[in-house]
Amino acid sequence: MGTDNLFQKRREDRRRRQYETKTPRANSYLIVTEGKRTEPYYFNGLKKLISEKVGGTVNVVQAPVIDICGKGWSTNKLLETAEKMVKEAKILYQHVWVVFDKDDFGDFDQAIKAAEEKGYHAAWSNQSFEYWLYLHFHYSDSGLHRDQWNEKLNQIFQENKLGEGTYKKNYEDIYDMVNSYDGVNMAIRNAKRRMAGFDKMRDRASEYDPGTMIYKLVENLKSYLDE
Repeated sequence: MGTDNLFQKRREDRRRRQYETKTPRANSYLIVTEGKRTEPYYFNGLKKLISEKVGGTVNVVQAPVIDICGKGWSTNKLLETAEKMVKEAKILYQHVWVVFDKDDFGDFDQAIKAAEEKGYHAAWSNQSFEYWLYLHFHYSDSGLHRDQWNEKLNQIFQENKLGEGTYKKNYEDIYDMVNSYDGVNMAIRNAKRRMAGFDKMRDRASEYDPGTMIYKLVENLKSYLDE
């Protein structure tokens, strides 16, 4: 038993030394999402556009590496998974983002703080990712339950004949759908407007309802498309 523990400790020490000597890969992103469908589909849609543009028309030294993983776990578990993925990755990611909602998790504020302490970016939404999707069409500062945001999206999808005429979490082309009529740029503008008064040193994200920091990640990634 003692020998096994010694070998395991040596292996972990060796892996840590290898990780610490890595140089961050330029333009590399790891995006770990709490949601298993909508969020990964959304960011994969953006990733596809970036890959197509970089590969076809933009001359860059190093194409962006964007790895996206949807887990469907609680926020603290999500951070543990992100940390494990970072340590086991073959490259050292330049940007690590964790994407999660408040929903009914009591560890929301602590998870944001823990993510930042690890050097990760927290793209959080209060209450849910659906609020961010709604901002692609309209501005709102109404504190609604996530089910109500779903209902509003249902109306929008019906009015605009998007998908099957109703909002669902399994639309793989959700990014293209909500980007109709320049929706993504509208969402960024709406989110900035809403979050202009948010001060993370003063305000608790769990009480800033509605709110979202998704726009920071999307704006960062969209810079590759806007070059």
